[in-house]
Amino acid sequence: MTVEVLSDVEFGMELPAFEPDTTLAASRSFAEAAGYTGNGRFEDHDKARAQGLPSALVPGIMGLGLLTKMINDWAPRGTVKQIDTVFRAPVLADHEHVVTAVVTDIDEDEGQIVLDLSIKNKKDETRVFGTATVAIPLT
Repeated sequence: MTVEVLSDVEFGMELPAFEPDTTLAASRSFAEAAGYTGNGRFEDHDKARAQGLPSALVPGIMGLGLLTKMINDWAPRGTVKQIDTVFRAPVLADHEHVVTAVVTDIDEDEGQIVLDLSIKNKKDETRVFGTATVAIPLT
């Protein structure tokens, strides 16, 4: 279900969850496009482990992009005004993750909503959480 106007939104509404592509190939491709390559932490499991990491990482900014994609897919007429996230633990490449959100506030006067966001791994461990403020058209 997509949201077109603010009256379509209900408190507690869950956005459609999705499982993003967090493979090493996707991480590497994103890192190359963002200019984050060279040290291996996003492109190579062995190089990442040599730096003390558990394995190659999904770039944090890619995680923000995944959260924003979920919001834009759900509310294509909406405008993300702010996203505030906490990176609780690394999002690891080649591990499956689920991106979710729930509506936690509706401000009808301002035409905005607040979402609680998360990226969790398949063990249901929260890797990233935060909030987003999204403007939704009134009509």
